[in-house]
Amino acid sequence: MRPSSNWNSPRVSAAPSHAHSPTRHVLLTLCLLSLFPGACSSPPPIPPYFESLERIPIKTVTVHDQRIAYLDVGNGPPVILIHGFGGSMWQWEHQQRVLAHSFRVLTLDLPGSGLSDKPDIEYRPDQLLDFFVGFMDAAHIHHATLVGNSMGAGLAIGMALEHPSRVSKLVLIGGLPPQILLKLTSPSIRRALETRAPTWIVSFGSWLFGDWMTESIMREFIHNPALLTPAVIERSNRNRRRPGLITPMMAARSVLPLWETGFATRIHTLSHPTMIIWGEQDRVFPLSVGEELHRTIPGAQLVRIPEAGHLPQWEQPDLVNSILFAYIQSPMSGDGAP
Repeated sequence: MRPSSNWNSPRVSAAPSHAHSPTRHVLLTLCLLSLFPGACSSPPPIPPYFESLERIPIKTVTVHDQRIAYLDVGNGPPVILIHGFGGSMWQWEHQQRVLAHSFRVLTLDLPGSGLSDKPDIEYRPDQLLDFFVGFMDAAHIHHATLVGNSMGAGLAIGMALEHPSRVSKLVLIGGLPPQILLKLTSPSIRRALETRAPTWIVSFGSWLFGDWMTESIMREFIHNPALLTPAVIERSNRNRRRPGLITPMMAARSVLPLWETGFATRIHTLSHPTMIIWGEQDRVFPLSVGEELHRTIPGAQLVRIPEAGHLPQWEQPDLVNSILFAYIQSPMSGDGAP
């Protein structure tokens, strides 16, 4: 991993820890390493194409000396798709070409995730926001609709709060609430966020137990088990085996208190048009969390997606895509719109 000379700053205090056995540390942390097909990292060189439903060229841009992989398809008003903690561009495989009929759709792997570089930084919210603004500048995007899933929704909220002129509209899918640990209903993610297991133990556990854990963990995020085909599970395992992901993930979990104190308490001040999309069978953050966000954000819309878990854009893409189309094309404007 390459350190970023631009992002150096004093270390933050670690989140409170809870005692668990090393074996349990290994298994619970694997849940985030096995998040649906996007939980991956790749050694150089970056593959030339995103191989999914369609073959899309993978582009790269350098932000704060870090190489960032992303997809860029279509023309029109820009829409940026933001994956969650441990995820990557794979979580948006059903959105690329469909939304590109009317929009310029950019789908990136955040630093520390997927095919992008994994710098030795703290992955604080302010660092990721600084990166995200740099990414938009490098892509020549002044403002865009931000669509975030899970912790990616938290990044979108942070952008709207700290850089309101860069955000046209918000779409929050399955996240991100205040008091994260209190509202989590996924035991695996809760334990993974609380554990203080050494990196070497987690790395060894990923090598030893990862294939065995993948399917059971994916079932926490995907409601319909029929979608977890052998090909999907093998793709997830293949991506998980690539090196470099564990250290950034373990760094990111330590900065949750900064989200709680710096952004979560201000969610009620959001003034951008906001749509909240939530899977009715979400086992990470239950539907009641989405309903609370709906009540908290002034003027927000809430759409419930039946027969879907934490990744409704993957489980119910036709329905979610039609909702995204209608919402992004609507004439609503907010304080962040030009």
